[in-house]
Amino acid sequence: MRYVAGCLVSAVLASLFTVMLLERSDRGDLVAQDRDGRRGPLFEFEGPTRTGRSDERGLDSERGQPGSDTMTPEERVNVAVYDKVNKSVVNITTKSTDGFFLLDVSTEGAGSGSVIDQAGHVLTNYHVVQDAREVGVTLYNGKTYYATLVGADPNNDIAVIKIDAPSDVLHPVYFGDSNDLRVGMRIFAIGNPFGLERTMTTGIISSLNRSLQIHASRTIKSIIQSDAAINPGNSGGPLLDTQGRLIGINTAIASRTGLSSGVSFSIPVNLVTRVVPQLIAHGRVIRAEIGIQRVYETEQGLLIAKLTPEGPAAQAGLKGPRVQRSKRGPFVIERIDRSAADIIVAVDGEKVETADDFLSYIERKKAGDTIELSIVRDGQEMNVPVVLGGGEENGRARGIRS
Repeated sequence: MRYVAGCLVSAVLASLFTVMLLERSDRGDLVAQDRDGRRGPLFEFEGPTRTGRSDERGLDSERGQPGSDTMTPEERVNVAVYDKVNKSVVNITTKSTDGFFLLDVSTEGAGSGSVIDQAGHVLTNYHVVQDAREVGVTLYNGKTYYATLVGADPNNDIAVIKIDAPSDVLHPVYFGDSNDLRVGMRIFAIGNPFGLERTMTTGIISSLNRSLQIHASRTIKSIIQSDAAINPGNSGGPLLDTQGRLIGINTAIASRTGLSSGVSFSIPVNLVTRVVPQLIAHGRVIRAEIGIQRVYETEQGLLIAKLTPEGPAAQAGLKGPRVQRSKRGPFVIERIDRSAADIIVAVDGEKVETADDFLSYIERKKAGDTIELSIVRDGQEMNVPVVLGGGEENGRARGIRS
């Protein structure tokens, strides 16, 4: 199966999705709170929010709608989730210009997003707004605002855009905790599949800790797999738990046809909460830097192919290949002896077998953290402490390639 991004470039596909309230504490951490400043559960499901009496048909006597005694407990949860987060849903439309036979051809795309604060920040997938020259965000009230890109993390397919809208029409919702998720838990998605505005689908968490390859050299870990119906137009929208809390960003589906096959993938919210504050503050992610630019994957481990001069790894005493130069007439001949290079077998006692494993571990750290590399040098295993530096390269921990 191939992975198909949930947002396809199409003029008719628009996605709408719910969101969570991101506020920063005095420490700069993300915390959840309601609009009155209270912290705690977003919902308490004790019945519908309507106050009218139900007649003998089970209809709300004041509104002519189904009364509370006509709904099962499960239906009450579904309705409460939708009612509480509906105003947080946004629809993102984009316009891009592509070159075609020396002509500029305008193309349109669509996706979903989540309002994350009352300053107008909206969370979405990077691929929804990538290379767009114009981005529009439509709120629940039908009004559309032009958006600007605040920051992006291409390697995790996360972006933050911003609109200039009155705070009273911005309704952020809570972030949940993806560490609390379990297979079998019920989840919801609200979006705009195929332009069908404000559609809610539901399902269960099918699996956790999946890996999703975003591009040739980068894989996102800890991906949530669900069976909720996710289709073109859902990209960038939220995955919700039964408390209406954001637990993931819907990103891709596995499909042979490009349509939902009951296997969808979402970026976990805990990854989002690590990335978003940096995108808002710096426009990019500043990650820890190890100072290893290239490795070779071998049966023993990761052989260091190139070190950053004076980088953290070099300063810690790690060794790359030995380069021997000799002169033959007007030419300088270089001979690379890879047998002299260290082979990395583990980080902090955790075995690593691929460059992506190694990179993912480093990216979970902060600049200034000390890690312990287990290496093989001259046939002997030894441990080397390395103090990580700080750097970024288009949102990626600098350099490590296989």
